[in-house]
Amino acid sequence: MLRNAYMTDELEAIHDQTVEFVSKEVTPHGDAWEEAGKVPRDVLKKMGDLGMLSLRVPEKHGGLGMGMLASATFSEALGASTYAGFDVTVLVHTDMAGPHLLNSGNDEQLAQYVPSMMSGELITAIAVSEPDAGSDVAGIRTSAVKDGDGWRINGRKMFITNAVYGNLIIVAARTDPENKYGISMFLVPPETEGFSVASKLDKHGWRCSDTAELVLDDVWVSDAQLLGTPHRGFYETMKNFQNERMVLVGMGVGSAQAAIDMTNSYTQQRQAFGGHLYDLGAIRQRMAMNQAKVDAVRASMYHAAWIHDQGGDNVKEMSGVKAWGCEVVNQVMYDCVQFHGGMGYMRESAVERMARDARILPIGGGATEVMLEEVAKRSII
Repeated sequence: MLRNAYMTDELEAIHDQTVEFVSKEVTPHGDAWEEAGKVPRDVLKKMGDLGMLSLRVPEKHGGLGMGMLASATFSEALGASTYAGFDVTVLVHTDMAGPHLLNSGNDEQLAQYVPSMMSGELITAIAVSEPDAGSDVAGIRTSAVKDGDGWRINGRKMFITNAVYGNLIIVAARTDPENKYGISMFLVPPETEGFSVASKLDKHGWRCSDTAELVLDDVWVSDAQLLGTPHRGFYETMKNFQNERMVLVGMGVGSAQAAIDMTNSYTQQRQAFGGHLYDLGAIRQRMAMNQAKVDAVRASMYHAAWIHDQGGDNVKEMSGVKAWGCEVVNQVMYDCVQFHGGMGYMRESAVERMARDARILPIGGGATEVMLEEVAKRSII
């Protein structure tokens, strides 16, 4: 039986392969990675060998050429790892940073970087957010000024995932100071003179992902490192926003489902009040409601992805599921911690970590309040 109406045999295979991979290669080692603050690159290379990093790469570049439904399936399956820091390390590369190169790169850039992106030898990051500009992309202050046959970049970037250990940073910089949307994108290897990691950030959750504050101090890049058309980077960035929002929902759904399964198992075994916790209607019914909510978020996410794959505009639908879905994931995690009792508050408990990891979902990739405005603007009659 198909898991939902949008599933195909190929998507089912992607889901099952990913769940099997994370159960064997990720979950048993996740605690050590959390302590190290890094996902080992050999794990990402294994994923590359299995074709997991190539789902959205067009066939003409050696990838599988699949659509947004594939990313929905992949991100949900990654969530089964229960280590969201691992999930986001992968998804930033495959679905948040990499697509900018695929959407805007010229033939030379694609030939230079895409093969190693697919193999996992090169890991990408996208540097848009700044200390004073998060969801407001048009508010960035980092500047790039034409300098000979290249550009001189100055500025700071904040909350950049994969930037500590990544191999290619896609940097957004203002190139037309007279135009609010006059932004361009540049391909910047981390060894470039003037580029530095100011600090590796110490996060509440997503502990095994590397996140950085970056400084670009008179960084010079050649014209060959300009990604896409000058001053059009804002619009190019917008092309991938729905995909970025969706995979955050997807990993949240996968994680929430894992938390529900853990909590149902725990409460059915935990002795209390002459029986088991699950015998209490208050717990049993609350968990049933949580399951219904997660099922609804999952269905909404796949539907929004399907609209995109059919050539439709899914901004309203995806913004809505990002806003509501990420809040639901946090509600589910709250209950799962609650029903684990004291153990749910202990660092040795998986749900304690998963609850911390989930808190960023209503913030990253477009805060809930921003997403609701996107829905509201498209609801005016």
